[in-house]
Amino acid sequence: MTLEQILEHRRAVRKYDKDKELDTEKVKECIRLATLAPTSSNMQLWEAYHVTDPDKLRLMAEACLGQGSARSCKQMVVFVTRQDKWKAHAKAVLEANIAEIQRNSPEDRKAHRIDLQKKYYAKLMPLSYKRCFGLLGLVRKIVAQTVGLFRAIPRQVTEADMRTVVHKSCALAVQTFMLSMSEQGYDTCPLEGFDSLRVKRALGLPHDCGINMVITCGVRTEGGVRGERYRLPFDEFYHQV
Repeated sequence: MTLEQILEHRRAVRKYDKDKELDTEKVKECIRLATLAPTSSNMQLWEAYHVTDPDKLRLMAEACLGQGSARSCKQMVVFVTRQDKWKAHAKAVLEANIAEIQRNSPEDRKAHRIDLQKKYYAKLMPLSYKRCFGLLGLVRKIVAQTVGLFRAIPRQVTEADMRTVVHKSCALAVQTFMLSMSEQGYDTCPLEGFDSLRVKRALGLPHDCGINMVITCGVRTEGGVRGERYRLPFDEFYHQV
């Protein structure tokens, strides 16, 4: 399918065909493709939990408030944010970037570029992601507002802001996954109605991860899509400046 066809095909499916199974490896490949989505500073602070076990699916259906999409789906993928892994990810990305610079940069630029990477991932990332009951975020906010009096500077630096950044990055991966599933001829539905504590218990997730989205997966059945797609007029979204 073309991209336009994929986008037209993707709908939030509320009921799946219980007789049509999904190829687990194809769904797994769609999750792999989701890792190609961009993330802020390439920190990749998210994970996907691919639920195929029938008992786990039943627990998840309960955690998702018994919605029809959750009861009838063949598989689920739960996308979670892992802000707690910022230190390990920053180290891994820094090492990868330095290796890439060593391979591909001109000799006279290598030292400067490596120094910039070290400043960014070894100094700025800790400054951005460290948490201390909101206090560090407050300090960062005061510094940003003060510096912002004299020059442009990112101002979304509180701990709540950084949590939002991580969730935005995860959402990009989720959308990539859903479009990949459409390309396979499979259907999905992103659920907002769920008990996050029960989801974590069902999947054995750490308490400090964030549930970004629960995606049900299957093949739509008759009545699985509720009516025609409705979108507000394009002029309400589009603004040329």
